[in-house]
Amino acid sequence: MDFLPPELLQDLENYALAHSQDELPVLKELDRQTHLRANKPRMLSGHLQGNFLQMISRLMQPKRILEIGTYTGYSAICLAQGLSENGVLHTIDNNVEQESITREFVKKAGLEDKIKLHLGNAADIIPTILTEKEEWDMVFIDADKSNYGLYYDLVFDKVRKGGIIIADNVLWSGKVLIDPKELKKNDKDTPALIEYNQKNKEDNRTFSMLLPLRDGLMMAIKE
Repeated sequence: MDFLPPELLQDLENYALAHSQDELPVLKELDRQTHLRANKPRMLSGHLQGNFLQMISRLMQPKRILEIGTYTGYSAICLAQGLSENGVLHTIDNNVEQESITREFVKKAGLEDKIKLHLGNAADIIPTILTEKEEWDMVFIDADKSNYGLYYDLVFDKVRKGGIIIADNVLWSGKVLIDPKELKKNDKDTPALIEYNQKNKEDNRTFSMLLPLRDGLMMAIKE
């Protein structure tokens, strides 16, 4: 099997974008404003990954989506495009500095009634959102990497059969390939992501796949 030549990856990504659905104007503006007003703009999902998340959501037409890690709201707006008529997306973040940007663009996207922003500790908030009879159709994890395993465990029982859990950054700029013995002592994220990927691989309650899109998406369908 032939793989894409590394020296052509950027050109091929540009080609893929040129032949994919155009970025929504509100998302294009959000991308620009994030680079102007927010720290670490590379955390933004971006056009290619945003289109992918939007496609999965459109295919599923979920009633309830949980996003753990809002940043400035790009991925939330993408995921919300596929919500069913009365669907809702709950998104959690603990960084109040990005709140104004998120709320501004959720409003510009006309999604104030569909996107509910929660500020605070995700581990505390997650158990409080749904009623006893409700379940998640989709969960998107893109928050503090050291707690991916915790978030997975917290949501799993509330994900419906056939529901999907997607986690971002699971390739961690290639650091997951480094021998654990050679990692810096203060690096807690890389070992946590390596453990999370293995956790998904070994979970016989799901069908899982690590997709090497952008910085890696781990996808698990609950069986």
